[in-house]
Amino acid sequence: MAVKESQDMLERGDFAPGFELPGADGEMHALDGFAGKELVLIVFTCNHCPYAKAKIPELNHIAEEYEEVAVIGINPNDADQKPEDSMERMQELVEDGTIRYDVYLRDEDQAVATKYGAVCTPDPFLFANVGGSFELVYHGRLDDAMNPEEEPTTHHMRDAIESLLSGDGVEEDFLPSIGCSIKWTPGNEPDYAR
Repeated sequence: MAVKESQDMLERGDFAPGFELPGADGEMHALDGFAGKELVLIVFTCNHCPYAKAKIPELNHIAEEYEEVAVIGINPNDADQKPEDSMERMQELVEDGTIRYDVYLRDEDQAVATKYGAVCTPDPFLFANVGGSFELVYHGRLDDAMNPEEEPTTHHMRDAIESLLSGDGVEEDFLPSIGCSIKWTPGNEPDYAR
């Protein structure tokens, strides 16, 4: 298991690259379909990585606690390398209630992960709605539990969300997330991830 830290590829103020991806719910979902939300939390994640699995409860909490926030999970891993990251397994986890994000999407060709500069799972990006487009306001860890067995004491993403919803900005600088490296399809690994 190769463990990596997220990198600061998109900068605060950059707009979210658009996408249209299939979801575990059997529907196609585009970023602009969430234009009614104040904030969008896009998390590159997966089913098999212990770091990603440890953050499922936190992501479920954010999805359920904040009506103004859309939580979008995107699984970019090559399912040939990691069969547990297949769409079928994603569907099982949504259907049995393990994953309760707004949507859980499959980035099979890994183009969306590359556009965002995603490196690991989980790799979270928080965007604010600015006239129907989404501007990056925070990229980094969900909380201060940096190993799967740790319990968090500080919830960085929740703090950023609360600050934004109360009309303030996000003071927190980039705090890298840590997790399993994205399992790139052979020959598909972007230069920044090498």
